[in-house]
Amino acid sequence: MNIFSKNLKVRNRFLLALLLFFIGIIFFLSGIGETGLIDETPPLFASAGKAMSQSGDWITPKVNGILRFDKPPFYYWLMAIIYSIPGNQSWDQLGSLSARLPSALASLFLFLILGDTILHHHKKSKYKSYLALVGSLGFALSPLVIIWSRTAVSDSLLCGTVGISLLLFWRKFFENKSRNCIFPWIVLSLAILTKGPVAAVIVMLTLAIFLSTQDDRKRLLLKIKPLQGILITFLVSTPWYLIVFLKEGQSFLDSFFGYHNLQRYTSVVNNHAEPWWFFIYIMIIGSLPFSIFLFHGIFETIKEFITGTREDSKYQNSLYLFALCWLFAVLLFFSISATKLPSYWLPATPAAAILIAKSAKILIYRQKNRSIVWFFTTLILLGVSFALLMSNNWLVLINDPEMPNLVNEIIEDGLLLKARIFIFTLTILSAFFTLKFIPKSIVLLQILFLFGQFFIMNPIRNITDNLRQAPLRQISQKIKYLRKSSEPLAMIGIRKPSLHFYSKQIVFYESNSRIGIINLSERFEKDKRNNLIDNPNYDSESFLVVIDRYSFDKEHWKNIKRQELGVYGIYSLIRVDRIELNKYASNFQKKGLKSDWNVEKFERF
Repeated sequence: MNIFSKNLKVRNRFLLALLLFFIGIIFFLSGIGETGLIDETPPLFASAGKAMSQSGDWITPKVNGILRFDKPPFYYWLMAIIYSIPGNQSWDQLGSLSARLPSALASLFLFLILGDTILHHHKKSKYKSYLALVGSLGFALSPLVIIWSRTAVSDSLLCGTVGISLLLFWRKFFENKSRNCIFPWIVLSLAILTKGPVAAVIVMLTLAIFLSTQDDRKRLLLKIKPLQGILITFLVSTPWYLIVFLKEGQSFLDSFFGYHNLQRYTSVVNNHAEPWWFFIYIMIIGSLPFSIFLFHGIFETIKEFITGTREDSKYQNSLYLFALCWLFAVLLFFSISATKLPSYWLPATPAAAILIAKSAKILIYRQKNRSIVWFFTTLILLGVSFALLMSNNWLVLINDPEMPNLVNEIIEDGLLLKARIFIFTLTILSAFFTLKFIPKSIVLLQILFLFGQFFIMNPIRNITDNLRQAPLRQISQKIKYLRKSSEPLAMIGIRKPSLHFYSKQIVFYESNSRIGIINLSERFEKDKRNNLIDNPNYDSESFLVVIDRYSFDKEHWKNIKRQELGVYGIYSLIRVDRIELNKYASNFQKKGLKSDWNVEKFERF
């Protein structure tokens, strides 16, 4: 009987893993290479990864001929490995599949481990598979995860490594067998190599808060072997930091620790100032349309902790309390930060998903709570439905200078009609669940929401790519064809790193002001960048310029003598003589204008 029971558990675990794997492959990986890279940050990551692959220098990230210490190298390494696969350009012509795959795989692995962990926590419950499915889908369907798991930046990889590390730590806390605690610390090391000290802070803060809630905290702490673990983490994560410091010295310290860590945390960078409650707002947005379930799960977990109510004497509601501590750690740490971005909340999304599963578990038995939760969920969906119904009134307010035809494309594609039908269907279903008790109702809404992503998000991605990014890819191909004598390339006004990625050339980015002309003239003489692929001829008599239509309307650019080579979307490609550029620069200097550029040792884009 025991053998039969054990075999049944193994089979159930395997079947759930197989189901989640099938869902995850379709949800996270389908179509990730069909559209090009989206400016501004993803092309910078992709350029650094590709440069590593091409140059063989896997230590120092470089973009556009200068150092890039925005993040540690783990994401760059993963991209570089994929870019190095023979024949890469034949099956990844846009370069976006290789760049996005690390983000997608990180989310997929976390998706699987999250489901298995919830299953493990409820191994004695007949609803274990249901709750595991709810928790995994709660993570995958977060709007933040939907966006960043398909974006070529390190945020999803940080979320994946931090999330897997914390889930493995929880399992070590409460497993019966005494084994070495190695894997949680190794994954933490990879998280530190993904985004730096912030990973260690999130994990350690979560563990500290959780252990403070436990009566046997000393025993639990010993189970994760902290001294051994810290040594492992140090040995795995620090060699790159030491090597690159010895190689680049102060530039590395100033860029990575000074600008991208300390300055971002203590002061506002790139105008990303937000109020202290910003991440409470993001927590709501990041769990839609299941935000009410999240708050219900938080409330019930806090109530059980305060009252001492325990559902299981062995686990003591530990996974949900652990998730609550995890959520609070991210909220506390990033709320203190001066610079705030929505992506900073991403490491909290697995914890939010676990708490959504907590709500689903309670609603199986408590019909009164079910009505309240579903009622407010229906109100949220009703509000979204009403907003979409009134879209003709606010859609005209959308004014993106890079996509002037966006509204027309949305209307012509029928995207609004699809969104209205989709959200209205969710609203009706939610209202039905308010009135009719169905024990596993939340997973039905999740499945419908899952399928809706393919009808709504894919057209959005295609429209955005066609309007915003395709012109830059087209102009990059034109540059390769028209460039003569390795003449330098400049981009004026709107700055797009994808021009560097797709043209494979050094690009000088400058403002559309008169000072920008002075800067450009001087930079061609003093800021002579190059890389393995491109070595511009700075003695060339001419240079190429990509300039947006708004910058082209500036008097000094409108009157400058040039050869017009083509128009692509809002961008024009022109050729300008160096003599003409220097003449304008000299005239502006005579009027008292001065250059304001500096030779940058590292990228600050």
